[in-house]
Amino acid sequence: MWRSVRFSGLVPRGRLELMPPAGSSLSASDWPGPPATASDWPGPPATASDWPGPPATAPSGAPFLNLLDPEFRFDSPAVIAAQADSWYAETPMGLLVLRYAEVHELLRDRRLNHNGKRYMEQTCGVSSGPVYDWYVPMIVNQDGEDHLRLRRLVYRAFTSRMIDNLRPFIRAKAEQLAGQIAATGECEFVEDFGDPLTLAVMCQLLGVPAEDYEMFRAWTADVGLVFSMALGGDIPARVEAAVAGLTGYVDSLIRQKESAPADDLISALVAARQASRVSAEELGNLVVTLVFAAHDNTRHQISNAMVALAGHPEQWDMLARHPELGEQAADEASRWCPSAATLFRFAAEDFVYRDLPIARDSFLIMGVSVAQRDPRVFRDGHSFDISIRRQEPPLQFGGGPHHCLGSALARAELGESLPVLASRLKHPHITGPVTWRLPIGIYGPNQLPLRFG
Repeated sequence: MWRSVRFSGLVPRGRLELMPPAGSSLSASDWPGPPATASDWPGPPATASDWPGPPATAPSGAPFLNLLDPEFRFDSPAVIAAQADSWYAETPMGLLVLRYAEVHELLRDRRLNHNGKRYMEQTCGVSSGPVYDWYVPMIVNQDGEDHLRLRRLVYRAFTSRMIDNLRPFIRAKAEQLAGQIAATGECEFVEDFGDPLTLAVMCQLLGVPAEDYEMFRAWTADVGLVFSMALGGDIPARVEAAVAGLTGYVDSLIRQKESAPADDLISALVAARQASRVSAEELGNLVVTLVFAAHDNTRHQISNAMVALAGHPEQWDMLARHPELGEQAADEASRWCPSAATLFRFAAEDFVYRDLPIARDSFLIMGVSVAQRDPRVFRDGHSFDISIRRQEPPLQFGGGPHHCLGSALARAELGESLPVLASRLKHPHITGPVTWRLPIGIYGPNQLPLRFG
């Protein structure tokens, strides 16, 4: 019997259907924004008793985990026990893969794909208009030759030299922001460091003038709400306005770079497109996606790193004494608490995986956050230790053809900024409530109040 995991039959009574981004890799280059947060949720926490029946027809004894509960955490005892019991668990949303080996394998399985059209039409009820025209053909929702054609364009333009040339800018901006925090000894970290650092780096990368930063900040925040459109209210209108604003601005910026190229990514993409089979419309779509994809994921990863370091003062002190551990600290923070806590895929066909039949169009969730602590793979996987050089490839950047195009830049931003913070500031302490996005999609704190010393 084929086992099918679909959203349409798994909607709690009296609740909105909220489908995660279709097949997203959730990467700095591919995945552009957040899912709904706990504060967005229209009712009380969902429990197993809220659902109209069993979450799925599965082999007897498979664990059940409620990803939609605002109190759910991937580091909870229930999740750790489920991982020990099985390579997967049932959830209200679909099958959740828990172990490193299976996540690593499935991310490269060609029987799984991405499906942006399904997300727009069935979840958001949108079948035309600027949001649909932007979202469906974006790079993350492409597979096969179309996806490779777009990636090749970025590969030609987004080089390691370009990332290395950004490092002095990253350090200088981190020094400036850390100096401002040092003056008071406290901050709201997301607002005072994570957000402005990654926004400035993204604008510097793309060649966006500094006077347009604040406009971009508003647009990137509202475009990210595309993954909350099912909640209604003013969200669809805000997303549409942001997409329209970004599209118009990007078109103008591309024309400017065509006539007066500079040393930035958009200029390099414009030059590379002339020797490619990428259309002007596809280039505009790609740049709109990059505008905010390079921002949201990394700002949350930096904030996640600070939460980890606040809880491990000896690691903060080690980084202050050994700034050369910066990129190793970045890798460990990304393993310990990845901003891409989950990666999504759809089954493109009926197939059997590890004796489990999976039907076409079934939805699979790769549990990156728990898989990257899997004790079967990671020595001391449930310990946060920046002194360990991990050999296992990270999962949060996806795999195979959809491996994150921006992973090297994200690593550079954390690797440069974390040693600056540790050298300029004393040990961080969390001084107030921290609310988190739901751990499906981009995961991180909405706000992070810190005191240093």
